[in-house]
Amino acid sequence: MSPAPSSPARPPGRRRRIGWPRRVFSQVLLMQLAIATGVTVLATGLFLAPLSAQLDDQAMRRALAIAQTTASPEMAAGLATSRPTPDGPVQAEAERIRRSTGAEYVVVMDTAGIRWSHTDPAQIGRRVSTDPSAALAGHAVMEIDSGTLGRSARGKAPLRDRRGEIVGAVSVGIEYDSVRDRLVAAIPGLLRYAGGALAAGALAAYLISRRLQRRTHDLAFSDISALLAEREAMLHGIREGVVALDGAGRIRLMNDEAQRLLGIGPEATGRPLEEVLGAGRTTEVLAGRATGEDLVTVRGSRVLIANRMPTHDGGAVATLRDRTELERLGRELDSTRGLIDALRAQDHEHANRMHTLLGLLELEMYDEAADFVTEVVGVHRATAEQVTEKVHDPLLAALLVGKAAVAAERGVSLRVAPGSLLPDRLVDPRELVTVVGNLVDNALDAASGTPHARVEVDLRADGRAVVLRVGDSGPGVPGERRELIFTEGWSTKEPPAHGKRGLGLPLVRRLAERRGGSAVVGTGPDGGAEFTVLLPDALVEAHGELAPVAPEEAR
Repeated sequence: MSPAPSSPARPPGRRRRIGWPRRVFSQVLLMQLAIATGVTVLATGLFLAPLSAQLDDQAMRRALAIAQTTASPEMAAGLATSRPTPDGPVQAEAERIRRSTGAEYVVVMDTAGIRWSHTDPAQIGRRVSTDPSAALAGHAVMEIDSGTLGRSARGKAPLRDRRGEIVGAVSVGIEYDSVRDRLVAAIPGLLRYAGGALAAGALAAYLISRRLQRRTHDLAFSDISALLAEREAMLHGIREGVVALDGAGRIRLMNDEAQRLLGIGPEATGRPLEEVLGAGRTTEVLAGRATGEDLVTVRGSRVLIANRMPTHDGGAVATLRDRTELERLGRELDSTRGLIDALRAQDHEHANRMHTLLGLLELEMYDEAADFVTEVVGVHRATAEQVTEKVHDPLLAALLVGKAAVAAERGVSLRVAPGSLLPDRLVDPRELVTVVGNLVDNALDAASGTPHARVEVDLRADGRAVVLRVGDSGPGVPGERRELIFTEGWSTKEPPAHGKRGLGLPLVRRLAERRGGSAVVGTGPDGGAEFTVLLPDALVEAHGELAPVAPEEAR
């Protein structure tokens, strides 16, 4: 990661402006503190707003309860038997109730609205300052209003005599300042709770920020954004496939090269590996069930080299390298070496024959020399004719003629089975050349050095399908290894200079399965291995032409 650019130098005399911090820890801490403070203030305000209304309602209900208690038949009797004077029984009883309940005032009035009691004796005998009609009509009243004693919570109740007739009303007021005092008195406790909640939120914000600081290595958001952009550019720019898996074996991410090499699309992200790729060695390697370094696997027609590195969360990151071209060059090198071996064998055989011919001529055995030349030419012509009569494709026929020369030098008899017949209508001759070349090479390796060493190739057309059998006189393949030999990287031979062995037979099977065919191994008539490959739709339609007849059938 490149270091963060240094801030430009500050001109002398200019104050540094306080800006938003760059570090993730500081930004997250400030944001969480701001959120916690805002939530605390909002919750406090939402609590105080209904609290004021509740206190007002409680004060009005208390005033009404005092008024209803005061409006007793005894108070109505005193109203009927006395006069509205400061020393009358109504004033005395009202003041007693006011002092005992803590009310601001208790006013008893008659039906005309004349006061019979008041906190200020001078107001007795005067009309009340507020409208008493609702209470005189028999209704209970609760309100916040202003009167001669200022703003108060009021409760008004009708005053009835023993017969139930309304003879007046009682108005009780509770000083509004006392309600406000209760509200103000509740605020410190509420603020303590709010402060505790804010402190808890600040501590939680600090702990979360510290954890985030450790997880982000104290980087700024801009640095993290730059790292993500660099990672995306690097991930999709490298020419190696990268596949990241989570602990459950699902594909977490993959770059463009991995999609190309595995033949899958971006929709595979988030799905299990086995569901995307299916069962096979590629899945085994990427899932970690096949261990080792530089593991060889074949995906479709591609030869891949895979390495896997586990991650701390139980997942893994796998890298894939395409070795298809390298493998193709290696096989071309093997073919070139085989051609060189064939030429060297022919050169060696030609030199021996030339020496023999020279000796016959020096001995003046001219007739024997002529017979010898005729025999040699006939052998070569017979070998070539035997192949071309049964294998009409020129590439495949040339391959078998060359392999026959190499087999002769190694002391192995290579022949084409008598019933073989393959027309020159192959869809992809190079594909069949690869299959036949791999199987013949393996057969020559197996048969070389055995008594009466021989390899037999049988090529037949079955409709549009091609059936290939290659048998040898070698030791054969044990039953428990007949599937193992088709596994990438498995071989009993030393690896060649250009790479690893164990790729020929897996490629043969993949080529066959790609066409919907098969490749199996069994035991041949000579006791050695016999490989049978079925390639459906390997021949072009004959378009009404007569199928060629085998030479043996023509005779």
